[in-house]
Amino acid sequence: MHKSRLAGFIIDCQTDDVDSAAQFWGAALGMELCDLPGEAGKYVKLRDPTDQLHIEVQAVAHASRVHLDIEADDIEAEVVRLEALGARCVQQIYSGWVMEALTGQRFCVVRTQSNHFAASANPW
Repeated sequence: MHKSRLAGFIIDCQTDDVDSAAQFWGAALGMELCDLPGEAGKYVKLRDPTDQLHIEVQAVAHASRVHLDIEADDIEAEVVRLEALGARCVQQIYSGWVMEALTGQRFCVVRTQSNHFAASANPW
């Protein structure tokens, strides 16, 4: 058995100025900006006041879009589960995977990050 849950959303911005993009999204969503150690110029975290979702603004080379992250305590088991539902692996990133749903949306399966994971994750 493994567990997984929606971790949050990543706002992909095709930009060379992730700080300006993060300032816009922070103001739009009413969230404070936070630096991610070692990620300057690439990612900016937006602090969810409820501490339930992980929200980041990310500088990317592809077209701007929003994607979601699913966090799992066993990434490979979650990938297998999602493949059985019709998703496909696109690219391995760090310790996780970029996947694509049957309907074309991209999303990531990542290691657990949330303080609320144990209490709110779905057992599979």
